[in-house]
Amino acid sequence: MKSPLSLWLAVALMMFPQIVETIYSPALTHIASAFKVNPEQASQTLSLYFFAFALGVVFWGRMCDVLGRRPTILAGLCLYGVASVITLFISQFYLLLILRMLSAFGAAVGSIGTQTIMRDSYQGHELAKVFSIMGIALAISPALGMLTGTVLVNLGDYQAVFGGLAAIAAVLLLWSCYKLPETRLVSVTKIAFMAFLLRMIRDKQIIRNVILISFLNINLFSYYQLAPFIFERLGFTQQQFGLTGILLAIGVGLGSLINRQLLAKKHTSEQLVKLSSLISLLCGCLVFALIDSIWFLAPVIGVVISYGIAIPNILANALNSYSHAKGTAGAILGLFYYTGLALGLMIAGWSQHLGLVLAISGLILILTSRKYQIQTNY
Repeated sequence: MKSPLSLWLAVALMMFPQIVETIYSPALTHIASAFKVNPEQASQTLSLYFFAFALGVVFWGRMCDVLGRRPTILAGLCLYGVASVITLFISQFYLLLILRMLSAFGAAVGSIGTQTIMRDSYQGHELAKVFSIMGIALAISPALGMLTGTVLVNLGDYQAVFGGLAAIAAVLLLWSCYKLPETRLVSVTKIAFMAFLLRMIRDKQIIRNVILISFLNINLFSYYQLAPFIFERLGFTQQQFGLTGILLAIGVGLGSLINRQLLAKKHTSEQLVKLSSLISLLCGCLVFALIDSIWFLAPVIGVVISYGIAIPNILANALNSYSHAKGTAGAILGLFYYTGLALGLMIAGWSQHLGLVLAISGLILILTSRKYQIQTNY
């Protein structure tokens, strides 16, 4: 008999990619100084991270169906830990980029592997509730990451950050070895990957899901990418920047709670995605107007509230029509939206203008959500 999935472990694995990325954010200005690069170059470590993350999602998602969920997750955690340890001993910026990409490739297993296990273990409305719980957990993770990153930077500069990242991977690896069950069905349908990829590319609703997920994440991660340099320009410290993670956590958590309340009142996921897109556009325009003042933080909270409302609904329903191959479908979906996220963050890094990024992103969300519909099982 299979052991049940530990929700606590699933939460920790799901939080892992976001925590380890936001831990890194307070170190960006230190990395720019230590490696003698400008803010635009330092910011690109984040966009390259997500390009590698997208490839990792495909690889690990496929391995979830081929090898099983448990060995795949263990392998990804091992890779992340090893890459983080090696980063402690390098001094060239190009090596940092390579190792960050290897880390991202490993970290991707926390996203695709955990989502696949949850889709194995829960269905329908119960799955939407679990994803909503995950939304609250993901709300906490930026605060944990940014505060932990700030403490580590103060203790030992950016090297302490990479040591902390390796330690987190080691703890999760040991926990998963002990408690993570195998949830893959014995009779997994064999899928021709390229044919499946082409089928999903032709699925208009999948493409809408990809656009929505990509730009909601661009809203969130462009803050972590660009705000450290905004705070520096406005005369604030990186310790003060780290504390804003608490505000963002409250915002995403509030969005997740609003989502749960509105779902309980029988509002549809389509309605909630449209609502969140409107909030995102309005608040993005306000950030643009207030970007030269610390008050830009107020509408940023509105932007992350919209993230907390929309993401659980989209992720819970994105693959309803692909239930016969959850791992592969999830991998391809992840490839699409993490590539979109990486491209968006690359452009954001070049622009170095958070308000412009959020305003354009909000407009794209509004236009895309107009035709958003939930797919049905077949």
